Amino acid sequence: MDNAVVLAEGVFGTTYGKTANGLVRYTRRFRVTSVIDSTKYGQDAGAVLTGVPNNIPIISSVSEGIRLGADTLVVGIATDGGYIPPEYRHFITDALSSGLNVVSGLHEFISDDPEFAAAAAKNGCRITDVRKMFRDMKPPYTGRVREIGARRIAVLGTDSAIGKRTTAVILTNTLKQKGIAASMVGTGQTAWMQGFDHTVVIDSMINDFIPGGLEKVAVEAWEQEHPDVMFIEGQGSVLHPAYPGSFEIIGALKPDGIILQHAPRRLVFDGFPEYPIPDLEKYIRILEMLSDRKVIAISINRENMNHNEVAEEIMKLEARFDIPVFDPLNSQPQKLIEAVDYP
Repeated sequence: MDNAVVLAEGVFGTTYGKTANGLVRYTRRFRVTSVIDSTKYGQDAGAVLTGVPNNIPIISSVSEGIRLGADTLVVGIATDGGYIPPEYRHFITDALSSGLNVVSGLHEFISDDPEFAAAAAKNGCRITDVRKMFRDMKPPYTGRVREIGARRIAVLGTDSAIGKRTTAVILTNTLKQKGIAASMVGTGQTAWMQGFDHTVVIDSMINDFIPGGLEKVAVEAWEQEHPDVMFIEGQGSVLHPAYPGSFEIIGALKPDGIILQHAPRRLVFDGFPEYPIPDLEKYIRILEMLSDRKVIAISINRENMNHNEVAEEIMKLEARFDIPVFDPLNSQPQKLIEAVDYP
């Protein structure tokens, strides 16, 4: 397992830092030793993210990361369009010049940049562009999804960068801890970085092959793990103007139920403030119509809410929709299991 310093300059704890956020919360692929964000220098990454310290310091430079034991720089941001911000280039150059390997999930490939490629070659470094690994993947859709005997639960959302993956990870781990066989199908670059074996990065694939890619990893998860419950990480939002990634997931993997991730205080789509987020009831109607299955629970993203406000929102939504509503970061394990409607 590589020791990683995660680059999230200026955005740790925000939607643009969602890869860094996810890696600080959980990863089996890296041992996160520090996070770079000079705007939060000296703070504890866990405390910033969840209020609970986890002894991962926030630093301001690659050299500090090396002193803390890093051998890999992970680019932990998700920018609009997936481009490398100009102000990030010196961090990547510093890492490669110091002999660190670099891992990135951006659409713009670091390994295709002449400056970075030359620095990597000179210093014997490895550059891993996660999305590049899936770019030429072209599996056909076969219908073998019907062979999967697990209860398939898709964790979809009312917006992008709203916590779908985090909720899927928490649900998977919670069920496992309670002795229930559970697995997760990842659909984005952060899930791969977190070490989920059954992952396909769908937004790096040719659109015609996304259903086949989803089916391939889901069938592999079933054949290799035989879970009772399979959680599927959602992408984007079915009504998002730029990232409507839920359609392929619903069509290809035919979930048995949907958990809908919702941020009550988020009023406009992430990155598109001119577009209001529609009412929750509209989402539920559309998702149930598309999938011919029920939204079985609502998961709350607590951004801009305190504990009492979250509790009030949970009570209000449970009364309104008559389904379980939970806060994945704070609800008791039994509440999460009930939300999945297991067994």
